Amino acid sequence: MKVLIIGSGGREHALAWKFAQSDRVERVFVAPGNGGTAREGKCRNLAVPGGDPAAPEAQEALATFAKAEGVELTVIGPEAPLAAGIVDRFRARGLAVVGPDARASVLEASKAFSKAFMKKYGVRAARSLSTSDIEKALTHTRKHFAEKGASPLAVKADGLAAGKGVVVAATLAEAEGAIRSFMGELSLGEAGKTLVLEDFLSGTEVSVLAAVSVRGGGAAASAAGAGTAAAPGAAGAILPFVSARDHKRRFEGARGPNTGGMGAIAPVPDFTKAAAADFRAAILEPTLRGIAAENFDYRGFIFFGLMIENDRCSLLEYNVRLGDPETEAVLPLMDSDLAELCAAILDGSLASFPLEWKTAHCCAPVAVADGYPGSYRKGDPISVDTAALERSGAEIFFAGAALDGDALRTNGGRVLAVSAVAADADEARRRAYAGMDAVRFAGMGYRKDIGTETAAR
Repeated sequence: MKVLIIGSGGREHALAWKFAQSDRVERVFVAPGNGGTAREGKCRNLAVPGGDPAAPEAQEALATFAKAEGVELTVIGPEAPLAAGIVDRFRARGLAVVGPDARASVLEASKAFSKAFMKKYGVRAARSLSTSDIEKALTHTRKHFAEKGASPLAVKADGLAAGKGVVVAATLAEAEGAIRSFMGELSLGEAGKTLVLEDFLSGTEVSVLAAVSVRGGGAAASAAGAGTAAAPGAAGAILPFVSARDHKRRFEGARGPNTGGMGAIAPVPDFTKAAAADFRAAILEPTLRGIAAENFDYRGFIFFGLMIENDRCSLLEYNVRLGDPETEAVLPLMDSDLAELCAAILDGSLASFPLEWKTAHCCAPVAVADGYPGSYRKGDPISVDTAALERSGAEIFFAGAALDGDALRTNGGRVLAVSAVAADADEARRRAYAGMDAVRFAGMGYRKDIGTETAAR
């Protein structure tokens, strides 16, 4: 089997690494990939015409390549190509592709649509208001702080904003500033013309990635856990993975600006059996019913961003793809063959798929370039002490790294993740940071508390 992966981040490197382990896979193409995927066994990077896989011309060219090359499976990593309809284009050409169609992708591409979906199908979430009227937004915000005092308000841009579209405002002035920036000044472009104003939820954040197989409307869908079969005739299934936790803040102790993610752990100790059962009943099952009722063609992956307090789960957001850096912490724990899982997503047998996991923990801190998440430097050589890395037992998944001849150089803000697996969480953390010690580049920065109790606060 030949596999094509669309994307260039650490998530895509982890996917390529996992696919390459499959006996069913002979070649993995990554478009455009990065310096790490270029060095991965069975893998070959593929240039994206024009550089943007969300552009229609690039999608047509990639589909043409897949058809000519005999690619049997395509997996889409990032959100922008999904929202731009790449799955629809590939399927129109008779190509097998893992991902939601453009209609389903609106669950991530529009937070206003997503919130309306949650309300319509009874998915537990925070109270919110969606509006395109700046005066209405300001009036709601003033009322919120007048009535709730010190309770923060989340100001969320409706559209895709590369992780920069959310401000959790602790004060009225901060909330008004975010509204004026997003809606008045259009600092995020079209993404900020509509806002979602959401009540703050306390607790701890947990990410649950999952596989989805829903072809569209029809018979009632049913949720499936690992080793749990759906009822015969069900329209589809959602199969959750082990829980994970991202760490968004740049500095130790959850301080500093938000980032795309400074590291992840899996599984999460406070995602208890009781919390998992509540998640299934209050979020997963109504989401599945909604996907089927909306007649979405959703054969791909989904990300549930949760807030948990006292084993009670509320949904913060959907992503219609695998999370990054959560993927770099979750895939190393997957014992099952990823190619076989993708086949089950596409052929409708997901509910009975025997998804297996290591009884272990993974810690995956992220190294970033100097200046990140602001303006950061590029082009610095990356050195890896391969002997030290091998002793640590860790794996490096590259993201913002490019090959310059035979040398790796920094080429993005988040440069790489170092993932390590062990029987207990403390040992996984020790191995991951031992692996991080094997990496060097000028201006290299990383959080030293990923996997500790204080990191998530």
